[in-house]
Amino acid sequence: MKLKICGMKYPENIAEASELLPDFMGFIFWEKSVRYFDGDIPKLPESIQKVGVFVNERIEIVIDKIQKYQLQIVQLHGNESTEYCSELQKQNIKIIKVFSIENDFNFEDLKPFEAVANYFLFDTKGKLPGGNGSKFNWQILKNYNSEKPFFLSGGIGVNEIEEIKNLNLPIYAIDINSKFETEPGLKNIGSIKQFKAKL
Repeated sequence: MKLKICGMKYPENIAEASELLPDFMGFIFWEKSVRYFDGDIPKLPESIQKVGVFVNERIEIVIDKIQKYQLQIVQLHGNESTEYCSELQKQNIKIIKVFSIENDFNFEDLKPFEAVANYFLFDTKGKLPGGNGSKFNWQILKNYNSEKPFFLSGGIGVNEIEEIKNLNLPIYAIDINSKFETEPGLKNIGSIKQFKAKL
């Protein structure tokens, strides 16, 4: 299982977290987010893939961020269409398409995106597009019938690790954020280290 640390904001904290060698680091480019990123990303180990998180953003702005920050992946957290994803694919970028789950989910909704997304990410439906700090019913994912690798997100903390393992699902990566913060965007490195060791 791979690890993604999302909602990074402060350069020094980013550098510290990068020493733990997560597989992915997420930077939120949605201006309404308390974790909105508008700084400089310190040099990261080459093994870490930089993920830009966007919500219904204009494609030209997404492309600008891809080029400015040399992103390897874009994570689309809004109502982006298959056409939108297809247009972004021309940038030679990988795409994570996010689906927010409340009490139930129709996995047929994934089918149109099979050809235009590299990964799916399942998060908890809440007031915000992400970072709500709450879990959905992970048992729903036992109905997952796609070949695409998927990320599990939403309210994951140190205490959830055993439950995740017991799910016995083909989870590609765990996406952590708010449960590992001392304030929005500032990650507790010790807690992440503990989580990664258990993972």
